[in-house]
Amino acid sequence: MIIGYARVSTEQQELARQTDALTAYGVDELYTEKITGTKANRPELDKVKMIVRAGDTVVIESLSRLGRSSKDLLTLIDEWDNKGVKLISLKENIDTSTPTGKLLLTVLSAICQFERDITVQRTQEGLKAARARGRKGGRPKADSKAVERAVRLYDSQVHSIKEITEMTGISSATLYRAIQARRQTAS
Repeated sequence: MIIGYARVSTEQQELARQTDALTAYGVDELYTEKITGTKANRPELDKVKMIVRAGDTVVIESLSRLGRSSKDLLTLIDEWDNKGVKLISLKENIDTSTPTGKLLLTVLSAICQFERDITVQRTQEGLKAARARGRKGGRPKADSKAVERAVRLYDSQVHSIKEITEMTGISSATLYRAIQARRQTAS
């Protein structure tokens, strides 16, 4: 059996490019999910792991869709190799049933991990540099006067939450947090 697996990291991203490539390859079954690759628990990938048998082929659009890290990727591929399951990555043109495919996989997964580590390092350096200049990350705090006004409007019981947020420019979450904080200080 030829099993296809496609993944994107967020709900907003589209799977079409991957699923089109896998369908064109001729997969018998296709498993897709929208979940970050850093999660250890990926339900659809877990299903693929459960159903693969000796002689099966797992096809992915790119190595980055499969593993959280080089170690995880290589562990999974080694596990499949021991079961007699072949992996094909279309983008990198890798077929793990060949010695060259195995070598390329090892080298490419190491490069992918290096690239990810460098990205994380640069992000941390950028945040540190921003903090050194007095800048903080995250969303800006809501204007305290607008929050107080929103709470007063809420207390009046004349306006809906939607109307209050439109009038004050604060989010409903900010309003609910302010109401909850007031209740906690009152008790």
